[in-house]
Formats: sequence, C-alpha cells, structure tokens
Amino acid sequence: MNFSRRQFLRASGIALSLPLLDKSVQGDVTREKNVARRMVCVCTPLGLHTPHFFPKTVGRDYEQTPYLEAFQDLRDDLTVISGLSHPEVESGHDSIYSFLTAAPHPERRAGFRNAISLDQFAAEKLGTETRFPSLVLSAEGFSLSWTRSGALVPSETSPARVFARLFLDGRPDEVQAQIRRLKDGQSILDQVGAQAQRMNASLGIGDREKLDEYFTSVRELEQRLARSEEWSRKPKPKVDAKQPQDIANPADLVGRTKLLFDLTHLALQTDSTRLITIMLLGTSLVPPIAGVNDGHHNLSHHGQDPGKLKQLQIVEQEKLKVLHELLTKLKQTKEDEEALLDRTTVFFSSNLGNASSHSCRNLPVLLAGGGFRHGQHLAFDPARNPPMSNLFVSMLQRLGIESDSFGSSTGTLTGLELKS
Repeated sequence: MNFSRRQFLRASGIALSLPLLDKSVQGDVTREKNVARRMVCVCTPLGLHTPHFFPKTVGRDYEQTPYLEAFQDLRDDLTVISGLSHPEVESGHDSIYSFLTAAPHPERRAGFRNAISLDQFAAEKLGTETRFPSLVLSAEGFSLSWTRSGALVPSETSPARVFARLFLDGRPDEVQAQIRRLKDGQSILDQVGAQAQRMNASLGIGDREKLDEYFTSVRELEQRLARSEEWSRKPKPKVDAKQPQDIANPADLVGRTKLLFDLTHLALQTDSTRLITIMLLGTSLVPPIAGVNDGHHNLSHHGQDPGKLKQLQIVEQEKLKVLHELLTKLKQTKEDEEALLDRTTVFFSSNLGNASSHSCRNLPVLLAGGGFRHGQHLAFDPARNPPMSNLFVSMLQRLGIESDSFGSSTGTLTGLELKS
C-alpha cells in the first residue's frame, strides 16, 4: 500500500468523518444512571393534509381534528407542533435530503453537499452501547440518514432480512467468518497507521494537525471494530415473534408500514438499537385501501379537488392508525416498571408542509413519548418560526447528549418541557 503525500492526506480527510466512539462519549454525555433513552424518526414523504391534522386552537385545550381522533387515548403522550420548517430549504421533493440534516438548499442539486443526519449524530455518541448503532429502514428504498461527510447511509427495505440481522444467530462458521472480516479491518488500519507514523517527520505543522486528527479517528474506529467483534460473539436476543414475510406489492402502504413499525418495537424492546429512522412509502401507485382508486402521489397533489381530498384522507388516516398501533405497543411495553414510550422519543413528520404546492413551510409534526410534558398543541408563526433544528436539539438533549446546536438551530424548542 503506497500512498503519495497528497493521497494520504485526502484519505485522512475522509477518515475525519468516521463516527466518534467510546472516548467521545466520556465526559460529554450526562445520562440518568442505567436509563436507556431512544429515538425514532419517521418521515411520510408525501406530507399530510394539514387542515385535517393541525388544531385551530393552541395549548392544552386544543380541539380534536380528523387525523388526531385516532390518538385520543394517547393525548397526554404526544405533542402536536405547527409552524416549524428548515431555513433555506425552499420547496420540492428534494427537501427530503435535508429532512434530518437541515442542510440548506437541497433543491440546488449542483454543488449541494449534505450534512450529518440527526440519528447518525446521535449514533456517534451512543451507538456503541447496543449491537446496532442505528437502524436505517425504508418502505421504498431511499434513506433519511447521512454520514458526517454527507454520504447517504443505505437503507434496509426487507423486514425479513432485518429480523434475521436482529434475532437469528448465524451458523458457527458464519460467525467466525464475520470475526475474521472484523479482524481484517483492524489489520488494514494497523498498516495505514504505521505508514502514517513514518510520514509524520516529513510533514509541516498544518499537515501534522490533520494527521493527529486522522490518528484519533483510526483509534476510534478500532474501538468500534473491537466492540463489533464482542457483539458478534454474543448470542442475539430471542423473541416470540416469527420472522415476517416481505410484502411484494410495492403499493401496500399500510402493510409495509406495519411491518417496519413491528420491527421497530422489537428492536427497541430488546435494546438491539436505540436509534431508528424510517422512510415511509410515497409512490405514485394506488394503495390497496378500500375507497381509494387513485395513486397516492396524485392524491397528495390534489389541487383542492374534493374527490382527491376525500381519498387522500382515507389513505392518511390509515397510515396514522398504524402509527397509533406502534405508540400503543411502546406504551404497553415496560422497562424497569416504566413505559418504553416514556424512554423513546418518536418524531413523526414530513419534508413537505403542503405536497400539493411543494411547500416546505409549516411542516406537520407529531412528537410522542421521550419523557416530555405532552398533551398540547405547540404552535409557532410559520412566517417567523424557530428552525426545526431547535426541536432536534431538544431531542438530542433528551437522549443525554450535551449538544447546544445542530444544523440551523438557535437553541432548544421553546415550550417543550420535560415531565416534572
């Protein structure tokens, strides 16, 4: 392996984007002792018809809306938030790139470079505490998660495959092969690190600083590989559920969502991971739902057509019913006598505030669980609103991560408080 000086420093720049591990957790994370905090971020990419979602009144006495009726029994476990958006994320479906990153101007594809997503930022701090640092799930193939260098984290679309990764132990020879692959990764790092040390004497001050950063990232990656090796030797948790069968119908919004949400519950319940992102279905196909005969994408671009709005309401209410099922399961599942929902922040939203006009203002937000003081409609002026990233900072802090900023944030979200 022969690197030129220029090639090596370019490689070190990539290495700087690697996840921070155990050493970075010590000293900058204050968590309640023995309490595992979790986060689930869900995006419905064709939005919600917000007149059916947002209450007209604010505060704790808000009236129910057609979409919130499904959550009546969970009213004290969730907060409806209106008025939020990402600054400098203008319009269109390309806004999905910035949904969890807040990176500006994704619509300007030429020259756009994404930032790290909320879940991967948290995984840098907490990811080594579980077998899987995060789960990146999708009903249609795209991903919500991005690395620190702005690369898309591949999503997993097969519930059957995810179930196997989470709960099915491999044959002894497969486990040993995995351990060998991990050791091979460590040996490659050893070689690169040794070459870097030999180059150190010939570098200037600025390049030495880059090299120090590179060494730090190598050490942290070595820790992560070592931890992965430990996990590979441990048996996976056992669950009563059977391995699901993947749904072949690419239009089955409800079925595919349910499978992903069921896996989410199992993954959190077994503490296999504490960070999950889920991209829901947003295709042009006709979902197999009674009373619907038009494509979901076409219905979301309704242009105020009464017939389309009627069918869109059916689709979106069915989707929200499945979300209600997930929240109910999390509330009914106990961990140390506390509801799993109280330890899990569930963020459900969209990159579009109005899919019909491609607006990215006034995004629909439902925040559930996490130990926040819920039971309210928290409303902001869409024309003078705090950035969505303020909510993200509040969510990070609830995970126990001492971060005062993320993306375009200006602080935490005003009005969102913890339970007393």
